[in-house]
Amino acid sequence: MEFQEVVRRRRMHRRFTGEAVPPEAVDRITRNAVRAPSAGFSQGWAFVVLEDAADRDRFWAASSPETSERDLSEWIAGMRTAPVLIVALASKAAYLRRYAEKDKGWEDLDEARWPVPFWHVDVGMASLLMLQTAVDEGLGACFFGVAPTEVPAVRAELGIPDEYEITGVVAVGHPAEGGATGSPTRRRRKPLEEVVRRGGW
Repeated sequence: MEFQEVVRRRRMHRRFTGEAVPPEAVDRITRNAVRAPSAGFSQGWAFVVLEDAADRDRFWAASSPETSERDLSEWIAGMRTAPVLIVALASKAAYLRRYAEKDKGWEDLDEARWPVPFWHVDVGMASLLMLQTAVDEGLGACFFGVAPTEVPAVRAELGIPDEYEITGVVAVGHPAEGGATGSPTRRRRKPLEEVVRRGGW
């Protein structure tokens, strides 16, 4: 698929058919993820792929809040139809260690030097590559977060090491009819001239 078409077709799909995702497509999605840029080539990311129904059920049991300010039942019901979940993780420690190496010039692990948490930025870029690769494979995908209150349960259920934080999850599958509903169906896309400034604000 031509790149501009991949960009144009990318949507957050929230419901999927029962059709399985080919293993080679999952392999390509994760292989492309690690082609994302990372500060200092730290590569402080990791990905937990959940393809078996039992593993996905474990994730949803751990991540679905018992109570919430919003009714998420319809959203969860739709997202649970995804045959593949990829939990995207970031290691802050990997970045701090990398920039304390001789070629980077810092001698300690002081987090205060970082203007933004690049470990999550880089995993976000890797996640976008997964979303785009899914489109190129003729699939649908959705990036979503894990509520802070549910993170400990998900970490314990999946055995995530202490060094890694959950940046988000990419759900992948064959999109179902009406599965790309969401805010874009209720809000207009901002015109380019409203968000792009040239030469300054």
